[in-house]
Amino acid sequence: MSESSIQDDVLGELGPDRLTEIASLLGTDENGAKETVATTVGAMTGDLRQQAAADDDDGHEVRQAFAEVAEPPLQGVATLGGGLLGGGLMAGVLAKVSKPVAAAVSKKTGIPAPTVARVIELLIPVLLAVFAKRAANTGTTGGQTGSPTASGTTPGAVPGAPGSAPGSGGGLGDLLGQILGGGGKK
Repeated sequence: MSESSIQDDVLGELGPDRLTEIASLLGTDENGAKETVATTVGAMTGDLRQQAAADDDDGHEVRQAFAEVAEPPLQGVATLGGGLLGGGLMAGVLAKVSKPVAAAVSKKTGIPAPTVARVIELLIPVLLAVFAKRAANTGTTGGQTGSPTASGTTPGAVPGAPGSAPGSGGGLGDLLGQILGGGGKK
């Protein structure tokens, strides 16, 4: 595999201090913390992928959050009090999936759900940073290299019409795949 997995990117972004903090929280060593982080990130991104594919309000919200992540950073006065630094819509989406993900990871690993939930709290800002970096590396920020999406909107814009699912030939569907990585879940 030539490009790194999202789990690898998150582990790299965490750094040794946060990884040690997670290991301490879990009562394990660095390898145990890495395994738990990889499992948790895999579950979160899998949940996001599944929700983004849904043709309902949650699916729309997830697609909108990824479109927000892909937007170039605001400049000047417009940056005060918001933007990705504050987490934006994606932070809310990640917080929303955290409870079911904590329960699923707890069931899979035997780690108490409240402990997994605390790990997820530590991972959310890291995931936001990784998503933003991956979006920036896709060429979707700044000078657009793609064409309008299948629905006729420009990349980054969120089509509101039903049937504009993320997997529909380019645009936001490609962006989701590039940010979340290929379907391999741990």
